[in-house]
Amino acid sequence: MASSSRALSLLAFTLSLLAVLSTVSGHNITQILSESPEYSSFNSYLSQTKLADEINSRTTITLLVLNNGAMSSLAGKHPLSVVKNALSLLVLLDYYDPVKLHKISQGTTLTTTLYQTTGNAPGNLGFVNVTDLKGGKVAFSSAAPGSKLASSYTKSVKQIPYNISVLEIDAPIIAPGILTAPAPSADGLNNITGLLEKAGCKTFANLLVTSGVLKTYVSTVEKGLTVFAPSDEAFKAEGVPDLTKLTQAEVVSLLEYHALAEYKPKGSLKTNKDAISTLATNGASNYDLTTSTSGDEVILHTGIGPSRLADTVVDETPVVIFTVDKVLLPTELFGKSPSPAPAPEPVSALTPSPAKSPSPAEAPSPVAASPPAPPVDDSPEGAPSDSPTSSEDSKAKNAAFHVSASAYVAVLVTLAATSLLL
Repeated sequence: MASSSRALSLLAFTLSLLAVLSTVSGHNITQILSESPEYSSFNSYLSQTKLADEINSRTTITLLVLNNGAMSSLAGKHPLSVVKNALSLLVLLDYYDPVKLHKISQGTTLTTTLYQTTGNAPGNLGFVNVTDLKGGKVAFSSAAPGSKLASSYTKSVKQIPYNISVLEIDAPIIAPGILTAPAPSADGLNNITGLLEKAGCKTFANLLVTSGVLKTYVSTVEKGLTVFAPSDEAFKAEGVPDLTKLTQAEVVSLLEYHALAEYKPKGSLKTNKDAISTLATNGASNYDLTTSTSGDEVILHTGIGPSRLADTVVDETPVVIFTVDKVLLPTELFGKSPSPAPAPEPVSALTPSPAKSPSPAEAPSPVAASPPAPPVDDSPEGAPSDSPTSSEDSKAKNAAFHVSASAYVAVLVTLAATSLLL
C-alpha cells in the first residue's frame, strides 16, 4: 500500500511537471493574441511581416501591443516594410512585467529592441526609453534626443515568467525617419547584382545575369522573394561541380533552386519544420530544401550537403537576401550524397581439419557478448535562465528549457512511478 501511495504521488508530480515544462518550453505569440479580439489587426501584421516567427524563436522578450484603435495609425497607411520596422521597435529584448516596470533603477532606462538587430536603425534609434513616471504611470519613447514620452503603458496582457511578457500601450513608439523609409520595388531590385557584388557574391550575380534568371527573381518581388546567394569562395570549394558542363536548362534550375517565391526571413527559417519549395520546384521534380538550427544559426539541407546562412544582405519586406557558405546542390541535378563505404568484413582464419570434439568437462564455457556502449552526445545543453537580467542593456538569456530535454525528464519520472506500481 505504501509503495502504491508513493507511486500515485509521483505520478501526480509528473503531471504537474509536464504542465510546467509545456509552459516554459516556448510560446506562440499568434495564439496568445488570438485570445483577445481587440488585437486582431496587430496580430495580423505580425503574421504578414513574419515578425511572429522572430518573436517565437526568441526568449526573454517583451512585446508592446497596440489594440485595433491604436493600430489604425499604422495599418493600411504605410508599406508593409515600414510597418514591420515600426512593430520591430515594440519588441524589447528584455523581460518586463508590471512589477519590473515600476522598479526601474533611477526611474528610467534604455532597452534594446528587435529593430536595432535589423541593421536598419541608424545610431541608437533601435533603442527605447522606458520611464517610470510619478503616480504609477510608465511611458515609452524613442531613444533619439528630444523624443517625447508619447506612448503609455495601459495594462498587462500575458506573462510567461522570464520568457515573454505582453503589455498593452496606447500609441506606437515612433523613431525619427522610421515611417518614411522607401519600400522595396521591382525596379529597385534591378540593382540586386550590385548588392550581391558588395556582399562578395560576384560569381552568383554574373550567373543570374547571363542566364536570365535575374528577371525571374524580380518578377516574384510583389508576392515575396528570398534569395540564398553563395559567396565567391563557395564556388571555388572542393566538390562543387563544373558548371560549364551543365546545360542551359540545368544552370537555370540550379539558380532558381537558390530562391523562394515567398518572404522568409531568418526568424521564419528558424521555426520552419517542413520542406520548402524553391523557384525550381515543379510537378515533376521537387527541388525543395529543409532547414535545421544550431544555436542562432540556420542550416539549409539539400540532400547532398548542408549550407549555413552566413549574413543578411538585405531584409525589407517582402524581400530578403542571405549569403550562404556553400553552393546549394539539388539531388535532382547531382544525385544523392554518396553513402559511406561499407566496413570491410573481418578476415576469417583457415578452417582447421576436423578434430575430435572435447568432452563436456574440457569444453570452454561460452562468454556472453558485451552490449555496445551507448552513444555519447558531445553537445551539452545550456542551463536555462531563471531570473530576469539585472542590466537593461545586457543580452537576453535563454529562459526556457529545451523541449526534448524536458520531455526526457518527464518520461524518466513516469517510468519510475510505473515501476513502483508494478
